[in-house]
This record gives sequence, C-alpha cells and structure tokens, in this order.
Amino acid sequence: MSQDANFSDGIIGLTFDESTGIATLTLQMAGKVNKIDAAFGMGLAQALNQTATLAGLRGVIVASAHRDWCVGADIDFLYGANDPAILLDFTRKLGALYRRLETLGVPVVAALSGSALGGGCELALSCHYRIAVDLPGVQIGLPEVSLGVIPGAGGTQRLPRMLGFQSALDILLQGKVLRASQAKAAGLVDELVPDVAALRTAAEAFIAAHPAAKQPWDLPGYVWPAPAPGSEDARNLFIAASGMLYKRTAGVFKSPEAALSAVHEGASLSFDRALEVEQRIFVAVSVGDQAKDMIRTLWYHRTAAEKHEGLPRADKDGIRKVGILGAGMMGAGLAFLAANRGYEAVLKDIAQPVLDKAMEHCGDQIRKSGKHLDEAGRQAIRNRIRPTLQTADLAGCDLIIEAVVEDLDLKHRVTREVEPLISTTGLWASNTSALPITDLATASQRPASFLGLHFFSPVEQMPLVEVILGKQTSQETLARALAFCRSIKKLPIVVNDGYGFYTTRVFSAYIIEGAQLVAEGHDPVLIEWAARVAGMVVPPLQVFDEITLKLGRHVLSQAERYIGKIDIAGVDLVRRMVDDLDRPGKAAGRGFYDYDGGRRIWPGLKDLAVGKPDQTGVEHLARRIILAQIAQVGHALQDGILMNFRDAEVGAIFGIGFAPNTGGPLSYMDRQGLGNVVAWMDDFAARYGKRYAPTQILRDRAANGMRFFPLDSPPT
Repeated sequence: MSQDANFSDGIIGLTFDESTGIATLTLQMAGKVNKIDAAFGMGLAQALNQTATLAGLRGVIVASAHRDWCVGADIDFLYGANDPAILLDFTRKLGALYRRLETLGVPVVAALSGSALGGGCELALSCHYRIAVDLPGVQIGLPEVSLGVIPGAGGTQRLPRMLGFQSALDILLQGKVLRASQAKAAGLVDELVPDVAALRTAAEAFIAAHPAAKQPWDLPGYVWPAPAPGSEDARNLFIAASGMLYKRTAGVFKSPEAALSAVHEGASLSFDRALEVEQRIFVAVSVGDQAKDMIRTLWYHRTAAEKHEGLPRADKDGIRKVGILGAGMMGAGLAFLAANRGYEAVLKDIAQPVLDKAMEHCGDQIRKSGKHLDEAGRQAIRNRIRPTLQTADLAGCDLIIEAVVEDLDLKHRVTREVEPLISTTGLWASNTSALPITDLATASQRPASFLGLHFFSPVEQMPLVEVILGKQTSQETLARALAFCRSIKKLPIVVNDGYGFYTTRVFSAYIIEGAQLVAEGHDPVLIEWAARVAGMVVPPLQVFDEITLKLGRHVLSQAERYIGKIDIAGVDLVRRMVDDLDRPGKAAGRGFYDYDGGRRIWPGLKDLAVGKPDQTGVEHLARRIILAQIAQVGHALQDGILMNFRDAEVGAIFGIGFAPNTGGPLSYMDRQGLGNVVAWMDDFAARYGKRYAPTQILRDRAANGMRFFPLDSPPT
C-alpha cells in the first residue's frame, strides 16, 4: 500500500510505500522548473512535517516531476529582496528546513534526474547521498558568485566539510557548473546511473545498505578533510586563495570575496553556527547594489537576449549548407561550430596552407568538445566540413558567412563573385567588425537578404554575436539569422547600421584611450591596473596587443574615411609603434608588452610620452577609461544604433569585457547618477578632448532625472 499527499498547492508531493518504508518527496512546482521561493519553503516544511509522522519510515528519496531537478532560487524573489531582515528570516527558515531534512534519522537520497543548481544543489548536498543521471544536459553546481551573490542555504559550509577547503573553494569562488560525470569526479555526486529508470533502484539500494546514514559532520568524532581548520596548512591555503582571488578580480567583485569569508569564518565554528554566519553574509551581499546590477544584466537581460524577446522569430532557419569565406582562425572556428550543430560547412580560402591549418584547428576543437562522443561521432563532424579552394563548391549554400580581410573593395569583389552561386533563398552575412552593412550590400543583388553577423574571437568560446541590420535587410532575413544563431548557441544582440556598429565603437574607445594615456605620460602599469580596478576583464594595452596594433592601425585608417581624422596623441603613438618601431603586437612577440620569456610592459613606452600628466592615480585613470567608453555608448544611443537598452549591457559585457561588476554601461550611469556622469564627462572634455563630451540624449535624460532601468524591480 502507499499513502499520497500534496503540500502547498501541490508544490511538493509525498508518496509513502508502506512495503518498503520509503517516502518519496517529489518537487513539482507549477511551470517548467522547480525554483526556491517562499511557497517552496512552505511546501517543504509541510512535507517534512508529514514525513516525520510516517510509521515504519526507513528512508526518503527526493525526486523531481520536471526535466530539471531544481534550478535554485527564484530570481524574481532574490532580485526584489531589499529588506535585509525579511531576507534573513527567509534564509534562516530555508536553512532550518535543509537541516531538518538531513537530520530526519533515516537515509535521504537526492535522485537527480536533471540539473541541480544553486539552492537546488544545496538541497542535494543536504541529502546523505546523491545519484545523478549521466546525460550531457544534466548540470550540477553553485554558480551564485557569477550573479553577484553567494550560496545561502549551506553551500559554503557543507561543501568544504565534504571535499576539503581547496576543492570546495575551487568550485565556490569560480561559480562552477559541472556535467554529471564531472560532478562525480569532483565529489558533488556519489553515483551515476545511465537513465532515469535506474535512479530509484540505486536510491533504494543505498537506503537498504545504509539504514543509519548521517552527514559526516553529524557523526561523533568528525574529522575535517585535510588540512584541518586552524592548521598552518589551512592558514597558508586561505592566504594563497585570497591573493589569487585578488589577482583575478582586482578586489572589485564582492561575491567571491564574501564566499571566501563565509568558508573561512564558518570553519572554526560548529556546523549550526557556521550556517548562521553564511546566512548573514549571503543577505549582506544579496541586498547590495552590485548584486542587483549583475543579476539584472547577467540573468534578466541575457535570458531575454537568448530568447530573442521582442524580435521576429522563425521556427526553422531553412539552412542546410553553410559557406564560410576565409579560413583564418575565425573562419575555421565558424566551420567547426556549424558542423558541430549538424550543418554542412564549406570552408573556402585561396591558399592551401591556410586551409590545412584551419582543418587542424577544427580537429583540435572536435577532440576537445567531443569527448563524450565515440570516434564515429567525432568523424561525422569532421566529414561535415569541406575545405576547398574552388568557388564552385559553394553552389547551393543557404547561408554564406564572409570572413575575409576588412577591406571594402575586397568584400565587394567577393560578394559579386559568390552570391550568384547560393540558393534562391540564401542569406549573406558579413563578419565585418566595423564596415557599414549598407555599404557592403551595394555589391549585392539581394540586399534584403544581406546582414551583418559580427562574431567575436575566439569564436568557439565567446558567446556573443552582434547582428547588424542594413537599411534594406528584411525582417524575414533577421528571423532566419537569429534561428541560426540559436542553433549554434550564440547570444545575439541586434543593432542598426553605422560605422563600428555598437561593440566596435565602444571597444575602440577603450583601447585607444589606453594608448592615449601612455602618450600623456601615465605609468603603463598604473593604466593596466586602473582598468582592472574599474572592473574591465582585460586591461587595454594587453588586449590591444592581442588583437594586434597592426590591425588597430589598419582599422584607424579605415575609420577616418567614415568619421574623420582622429587627432589625439594616442593614435599617433600606435602608428609610430607599428610603422617606425616594428612593434605590431603579441603575435610578433612585441607590442606594448615584450613576450620573450613572459609578458611584461616594454620599457621603451615611457620614451614615447609627449608630456607629463596633470593628474594621475588609479581612481582618476579608472574613471577616464570607463567614461571614454560611456561617451561612445552615448553616440550609439544618439545615432539609433542601439535598438534597446538590454543590448547595450549584454553587448558590452559579453562582447568586449566591459566591467561585469557594474552590470554594464547603462547600469553604471544609473548607479553613479546620470547627472554626475554628465558633469564628469564635461570636465574631462574640457581637460582632455571632445571625445569625452556627452551626447544630447545623455544630457536630456540627466536633466529629466531619468534612469535607464527601473530601480529594484525586474526589467520588462
């Protein structure tokens, strides 16, 4: 016989099999996923109350009625939580429920039929045993720090007591999310099964074999995994972790530092007191400005971009065969991405050695990403890539991605030569980073099917694609292009046409400002550190070297055809380094940095300065670096290139490494106060040049006290 019940309007179901003594708690929240909010807490409390009264109870299995097990906190609830007292009360109650689950007195098994993330992973950690289905889509981990918060339901206390400090910190401080097999290797999961049907059998077997199961920290004489808290080895580990974290984040990201503090402070306390420490730190971080700004962009805006909200949709892209023109690193990467998602990819170049190198690159990528495939599966991907020197092999392509050198005349010639070969419904996409799509489309016989798809390098790793609409690009073309982007798992922003579009304008301002500050006589080391302190992912001189000064020199010359002469000392410095000093960038081993035996600032930079700065320092330089970019964001708004505010944030953070701690350039302006930002820009424009001058749209919004995003309510 069995007893069935539902709690809190069916959020959690309880089934008790009297013959086995096993109770099953099934997470079954309304909608497609299980997520943690006040209703979840109420349902869990009711279910545990009932479970505790069951006569003959021998074990509990926590299962899910959804594809995923539990995806963690309800983001709307977390984003809207502004009262520390209310959030602390909720967190304490949830922690008490998890604690009650693991102290029921019977073995408790998490049957992970799908992903367990954040608070869902913490729920699994509060069970005595975790069994996961070994399928590629199952993800397990604690990604909280990537959203500006920390685990608040025991993650920072259970994990180090299970795995030891080093392994736990590796997961917590990086916000790692692991596939099931990786989670098993890391110790987050105890057992893997091949399919959902095998979960219950494995769970029942554990319950039968471990009738007195308890958490390690609840056993008499529990000993921490080495090194023990308070030991010299533990102190050294925390010192090293703190130093490495500061080196990685420059101290501007609050959540990983808070997670480190929670682990360190909780380690010297009893388990229940340690949970209280974690809860207080979690609340302090979660109600802070940085968490709200990061959640808004890294969750809400990213999700909206992934779902193509507000954009035309096509159920299918109508694409079978993709042609890529140019087999450099970008072209090779695109060929791999297309083939990996089932498309036939024709990779065209004019030089066999380039094609050979491209195919080596594709092979490397297939080996790295296809570890879960057998050799036949990997070979099938290889077989879908066809390298060729023959233009005729592009016949019948449904999509052409042109990725040749940034030269308008060359791109026109390629378009005229290849376009007649593609299918009658074929799309043409240029991977240009700056040239206006409308100008490129003048060589096309079908400008309505012509658009820009600006990918970022390395394309296999960078999530963003900037979709650019020419003046004649049709909505059908946009919809099909977005469907293709979805298929190859790229994160799109959609912008209108204009030289440099959005991301290249802002990125160019960033790296040129770095060169300008060198020319003004600021210490290059200080410039790089100031950028890090501002939150920029990679400092300007380093990233300029990586894209190469030679390319920057070419783009600057090209840009002047559209926007006029760029008359600042930093531009002259770049030209001198390339033309006179033969320092073209990292690929050549010399640029702003020397790369022989490691990376270090080239001492000769100080001799290129044209004066001495009137003011310097980390804070001053950090503000200049940010506001130089903000000025170009203002131009993108003024010129109508940005179609919506979310794309300003998503494009800046995921495309060019703009400070994620701020939530993006518009969030930065909101937090600083647009009136203050305009005043700072006017001051810098008067002192350092008109490139800082705020556009009229920024002035008007500042005068009217307008924000870009509503305060503390989920964006729509």
